[in-house]
Amino acid sequence: MADPQQETRNRESRPREGRGGPPREGYDRGRGDDRRQDRRPEGPPEIDIDKLVADSLYLDNQAHGIVSRMRDMDSGTKSQLRRLYNAVRRACRAPENERQHEFVMLRARLAYTIARHSLRSMDTIEKLLLQVTRKNDQRGYERFRDLFEAIVAYNE
Repeated sequence: MADPQQETRNRESRPREGRGGPPREGYDRGRGDDRRQDRRPEGPPEIDIDKLVADSLYLDNQAHGIVSRMRDMDSGTKSQLRRLYNAVRRACRAPENERQHEFVMLRARLAYTIARHSLRSMDTIEKLLLQVTRKNDQRGYERFRDLFEAIVAYNE
């Protein structure tokens, strides 16, 4: 009967097949050390909801940034954006007692669209929508609508 520890050591010392040999020196799979310098930073920058409500220029700059990332990263269509924008407008027009629910459902719809069409540049919008929904403030909903309107306009 063979020694199980010896078999394990033999397997570990053999080069890996199909992967170009043993792992690189200093590489730790758990920490993700093989990131290259030329990759984009992790995730999109956060949008501050309080600044968005208070400062129109901040809103405009954020809209420009999102559209720029969309052009660099995604192949989303203008019609997809228009459909989402129309859903935002409908949610804003909902009665006050149903508005938060409409925005929660809008977030689900946005998440589905992002995943279905690989619109990773819209992750920022999804995170902002979560903030707006949690705050449940009429002014926040209106500013979110304004931001989305600016995104649609700059994307034309």
